[in-house]
Amino acid sequence: MKLPESKELPVNLLAACFNKTSATYKFYWLLSILQAVENGALKVTKRELFSRMISNSWFTVNYFNVSFGKQDLIQDAIRSINSFESITIDEKRETVFQKLFTTKNIDTEKLLWHFNKNVPHWFLSPWFPKIENETDSMREKRIYSESQRFESKSLYALHQDYIEINPYWVNYLISNARVLKDFCFWNLALFLQSKNPNVPDIPNKLIKPATRNGLNKQRTQFWDVVLDELGSVDCIYTGEKLIKGNYAVEHFIPYSFVSHDLIWNLIPADKSFNSSKSNRLPILEKYFEPFYQLQKNAYEIVRRRTPKNKLLEDYLTVLHIEENSINHDKFKEIIQPLVSIASNNGFEFMK
Repeated sequence: MKLPESKELPVNLLAACFNKTSATYKFYWLLSILQAVENGALKVTKRELFSRMISNSWFTVNYFNVSFGKQDLIQDAIRSINSFESITIDEKRETVFQKLFTTKNIDTEKLLWHFNKNVPHWFLSPWFPKIENETDSMREKRIYSESQRFESKSLYALHQDYIEINPYWVNYLISNARVLKDFCFWNLALFLQSKNPNVPDIPNKLIKPATRNGLNKQRTQFWDVVLDELGSVDCIYTGEKLIKGNYAVEHFIPYSFVSHDLIWNLIPADKSFNSSKSNRLPILEKYFEPFYQLQKNAYEIVRRRTPKNKLLEDYLTVLHIEENSINHDKFKEIIQPLVSIASNNGFEFMK
């Protein structure tokens, strides 16, 4: 993916900011700058930008447990801030930003200002290449000094507490904001996928959706069909009898890991238990067999009663079903690695 060209601006230097990236800082830094410029700000405090960096990555780290890599301190900062501030893991981005931007908590402020050590000046590295025998501290001072004169048409001028957008870049940033954001998210997705090679659907874990998709179709067109025939099924977690109209549709492996609503991962469950399970993982030694049996019976019933049901395709594309049934071992080969990877990424097991 390429950035929009400009005859007057060194767009190639902006693109070069993301060469040899070892952390997510630059992606979130540019996204934060773009958000501030879209709001009409040309002089932006570093505190605002650091707060936006954290708020932009809040949902990805907290809700989806995506790893940013060992060298990246954004995820560590977020987890620490969780203990300082009363912010929910799936809070809206703008709410997180406002709380961080206005907080008086000294520990939170220290974490935000930690990013001042590297991010603001090293982002401008392409505009100010290293000079022979120049130390990092010397180069940092030079970047501050020369950027304040907008040398090399740098994107912004660096000051102690704020940055000032170069007037020559303003129209470019505003008119191409959508493409620039897509550029950031595209490269961020590639970077995070390299750090999480077995984690599904990284691109859709970068931004909190406005609303989650409802599960009414899976309820009415699949599980209600099963209950119409059986009358009731037992909740695999509590043993409670579940009847049509009185059950929750729940993700066996949490949605916050799989990031989909495919029917092979959905089962009816006790409503109260579903709320308490939250995004915890099932213990397979205890729950896989009843989960498999429930899925197997349900698939066979729905296939017989409504053979053209589109939800059946969810099984075919993933499980490669043979002989009109769900193979036990193949199903476990799908489920078991997902649970292991989710656990390695920080998801907790049910107690």
